Amino acid sequence: MLDTSQPQRQFYELAQRYGPLMSLQLGFVQGLVVSSAKMAKEVVFAPYNDYWREMRKICTLHLFNFRRVQSFRPIREEEVSRLMVTSNVESGKPLDINEMMMSLTISIICRISLGKKYDDDAKERQHFIGMLTESQAMFGNFFYGDYFPGMRWLDKLNGMVDRLDRNFRDLDNFYQEVIDQHRDPNRPKPEREDIIDVLLRIKEERGSSIDLNWDHIKGVLMNVFVAGTDTSAATVIWAMTFLITNPPALKKAQQEIRAHVGTKGFVDEDDVQELPYLKAIVKETFRLQPAVPLLVPRETVQDSQIGGYDIPAKTVVFVNAWAIGRDPEAWARPDDFYPERFLGSEVDFKGVDFELVPFGAGRRGCPGIHMGIATVDLALANLLYRFDWELPPGTEREDVDFDVLPGITMHKKNHLWLVPKIPAA
Repeated sequence: MLDTSQPQRQFYELAQRYGPLMSLQLGFVQGLVVSSAKMAKEVVFAPYNDYWREMRKICTLHLFNFRRVQSFRPIREEEVSRLMVTSNVESGKPLDINEMMMSLTISIICRISLGKKYDDDAKERQHFIGMLTESQAMFGNFFYGDYFPGMRWLDKLNGMVDRLDRNFRDLDNFYQEVIDQHRDPNRPKPEREDIIDVLLRIKEERGSSIDLNWDHIKGVLMNVFVAGTDTSAATVIWAMTFLITNPPALKKAQQEIRAHVGTKGFVDEDDVQELPYLKAIVKETFRLQPAVPLLVPRETVQDSQIGGYDIPAKTVVFVNAWAIGRDPEAWARPDDFYPERFLGSEVDFKGVDFELVPFGAGRRGCPGIHMGIATVDLALANLLYRFDWELPPGTEREDVDFDVLPGITMHKKNHLWLVPKIPAA
């Protein structure tokens, strides 16, 4: 019986017995689990269809190219700076790191996607967060009909179908409203194009080989919000969890950042590029706790071969990035948090080195990788620069858990509460 709360761990344990390529019968669905870098490399270069190719082209060439990501730099730096000021007011009191990071990433994504800046207590913002939270919960839920078509009635009976339909309608209406606002001829000219502006321009200019419609645009927005808020926030939370339980690494990171930045008061994105140990911490966090441990499941569109085995069409393929990051053939001390392994190493997570694939790889890699990394690096660097961090009174390092919530994104189950202290001069 598969434990749906942590399938990546159960798949990893099965791979120790049966090998890095496993065929599983998931109800009426044929599944394939890939748990090694070598097999993952074959999967990411498998064929894909024209629609998928064109939508990826839109994302990589228009939405998240280097120039566009750089154009959003002022937004990232402004929102992180604002978070530091807000945290400063509460210095000395325990802070919910989970809540802080979700608030930050939602603020950034709202501004780059919708061109809107919401106050923290704005009713519109809270409504949107509620819809997004429900959507993320639905992604992690089990639907009988996905694996047993004859049992779809159970999903209807237990209310899951109605919840899904209601969430879809709410989000669809929200996205349509902001699209209509962007199409308003009386809308003031924005300082910079946001993602909706770009998508509307592509649609108007017919700058795509597919006929981009409103559902396509809303689908892109949904992917941006789920991937852009969930994964970046989860990564910073896991990094802080590792660091608070590894004081030498925490101290080393803070010394590096403060020595480089000095008394400037803020770590900007240029500074981040000069912080190799910080970069190593982020890589080590991705290795041990990839935000999407099974990446995004794919369905084969035609018969193919992987590892010399015939794989039929309509097989659902899971790449277990969590297991690949713990492969003893690729990593020394695979279960230890040891950022130093990446100092002087050429291994990177941008899709070339298959032993580290938190964003996927090749043409199936996440097109928003540069945006996500910029947010993670900047937020983590400033948290470590601005404050010393301690556990709340009565909490020991051994009390900090690494339990996870079920879902596509691997969130920390129990929120991480830490006490910020202003560093001594």
